[in-house]
Amino acid sequence: MTEFVHNIWMVLLELAPWLLLGVAIAGALHVLLPRDFIRRHLGGRGIGSVIKAVLLGVPMPLCSCGVIPAAIGMKREGASDGASVGFLISTPQTGIDSILVAGSFLGWPFALFKVGAAFVTGVLGGYLTDMVVPAQTLVPETQEDAGRKRGLRDMFEYAVNDLVYLIWRWLAFGILVSAAITTWVPNDFFAGTAMAGGVLALLAVLVISLPMYVCATASVPIAAALVAAGMPAGAALVFLMAGPASNVATIGTVYKAFGKRVLAIYLTVIGVGSLAFGYLFDFILEARIADAGTMDHGGILATAAAVGLLVLFAWFAVRDLRTWWLGRAKADLSCQMELDVQGMTCGGCASKVRGALLAVPGVATVEVSHEDGQAILTGPKLDVGPLADAIDKAGFTLTGNRALGES
Repeated sequence: MTEFVHNIWMVLLELAPWLLLGVAIAGALHVLLPRDFIRRHLGGRGIGSVIKAVLLGVPMPLCSCGVIPAAIGMKREGASDGASVGFLISTPQTGIDSILVAGSFLGWPFALFKVGAAFVTGVLGGYLTDMVVPAQTLVPETQEDAGRKRGLRDMFEYAVNDLVYLIWRWLAFGILVSAAITTWVPNDFFAGTAMAGGVLALLAVLVISLPMYVCATASVPIAAALVAAGMPAGAALVFLMAGPASNVATIGTVYKAFGKRVLAIYLTVIGVGSLAFGYLFDFILEARIADAGTMDHGGILATAAAVGLLVLFAWFAVRDLRTWWLGRAKADLSCQMELDVQGMTCGGCASKVRGALLAVPGVATVEVSHEDGQAILTGPKLDVGPLADAIDKAGFTLTGNRALGES
């Protein structure tokens, strides 16, 4: 057990500096870029719009849960299906934080190759989608609260609450799994087996990865530990491409929003593309990456970042427990109300709104959907004024409310 705890700390030392740097850069971009920057540049059909969408999506730190509403929102605002699908395929595979963490654990040739693979698969998927989907009448662009001022507080809120909080459970899970593999799976465990190389190893990883929810950043330590145990780096590349880009929820959403033909293109490009690039990576670089990810674990910055990440984990855990306890403690469900909330784009936003509303006296339970932009509340007393104030303090806007009657 002592070795296991030691390995957890080693993974934290390697993961935390690059993760926190990545989310800081992402937070700065969030503050500096105009609110409607992405949507304004994705209108129209053709390879140009697809490339632009992929270029915008590759550095964005959105996992599957966050990229779904973003891509659907782009489609509704007038982006072509090809641009939306290209964004949907490429974005969850990468991200500034994921690139930095992959470079630390698996080496910069691997990290840069993964970025190139994400770009190519995104462009190919978007281009094929535009070929099979008829031209659409673009939806006129709507005016939003683009004039709202942003500052360091917004940067911090976005980096911590909308990025790290959204994936902290998966990060913790990935750290524990990576440490467990390092501790109890011997080096070269896969050597001499079918998983040591070849197409079979890539296919096996693809079958496992496609339906799973895998966060691009949080899963890097797992992939690095498997490589250290003898699995080829190409299989790790398949895992880090197909896993983040696809899962059961994403597959269902693509089918519902774009139809069967686009879903077939989406899955084919991800599956065939990840296999091809995994095989190509092993063929070109003969990559075992045995010495990748070596760094100075004793640095002050690495130690401070690891401690900071642990503090964030503890904060998130306490916040989630408090939210859960407040929901259970308030048992009177006599009133029901539905609120329209503007500004939610991902699960992290929904969590912030839910926590803010549960803290309002008289609110017993809250169900929030960022995709529908709605929150349903129950409790003995529901006053719109305090609810609107709580939503505003959380960084969102209440645009409407409806009483659903007595329960």
